[in-house]
Amino acid sequence: MGVPPEILRQVKLIELRTRGLVNSVFTGEYRSVFKGQGMEFSEVREYQPGDEVRSIDWNVTARMRRPFVKRYIEERELTVMLVVDLSGSERFGTVNRFKSELASELAAVLAMSAVRNNDRVGLVLFTDRIEHVIPPRKGRRHVLRIIRDLLAFDPVGRGTNIGAVVEYVRKMLKQKAIIFVVSDFLDPDIDHPLKLLAQRHDVVAVTVEDPSERDLPDIGIARLVDPETGETVEIDTSHKAVRDAYSTSVNAEREERKHLLRRLAIDEVSVRTEAGVVEPLMRFFRSRETQARRR
Repeated sequence: MGVPPEILRQVKLIELRTRGLVNSVFTGEYRSVFKGQGMEFSEVREYQPGDEVRSIDWNVTARMRRPFVKRYIEERELTVMLVVDLSGSERFGTVNRFKSELASELAAVLAMSAVRNNDRVGLVLFTDRIEHVIPPRKGRRHVLRIIRDLLAFDPVGRGTNIGAVVEYVRKMLKQKAIIFVVSDFLDPDIDHPLKLLAQRHDVVAVTVEDPSERDLPDIGIARLVDPETGETVEIDTSHKAVRDAYSTSVNAEREERKHLLRRLAIDEVSVRTEAGVVEPLMRFFRSRETQARRR
């Protein structure tokens, strides 16, 4: 069965929009942030005028009693993996677009940036199971396939199992990669899987949120449906105490997640359906550049 024309139009629209962003905004930032990571150790040699102080190997320097530096060579290419949550909670949105649509646009920007820098990019779609995999490759046609599948793929599962996808990705990738995990991270059992993944790879958590998930609107009696389990509950949103309790609970979960990611040294990019992807990505790139300068 062919791809619906509406999906093809969306793919073309996202390609045009993201290509402009990549060409005008993100190419330099991507290269400066990630290309420095694709370095392989080459040798230790004596310090020469002009060498950066941060490259000094202090252990060898102390042993030899004169300064030595570590020398690295840049890897020719990096591998970028987009690991995207397609569970029921992602097919939700009250402002501008669904969370899944925003995730697709952000993933497209990252994929375009990767191939523009001659890097390989791959895709893993998951729910409570591995739904779909596109192995890492290069090229524009490959990126268009990734965007198409992000928009068109209809998952079987509705829940979330980050542990299962992490185990799959760890077995799939034999060398260090940059892994963007795009999810709302509602799976409670994410601590151990993310810790294992971050031991070998550079992991970035991309959280996708909708404003109604943060602040419950005053709409009277409302039936809330868990999009992953199907469970429902009725609440009276006209009571301020109910709305405040909801916001307090959501904020506590968000702070717990942020604390976990900081503890695991995993950067977070937070995007919202009422806004675009440009500002969150720019903040992330600037933060990474600042971290690199401090090393």
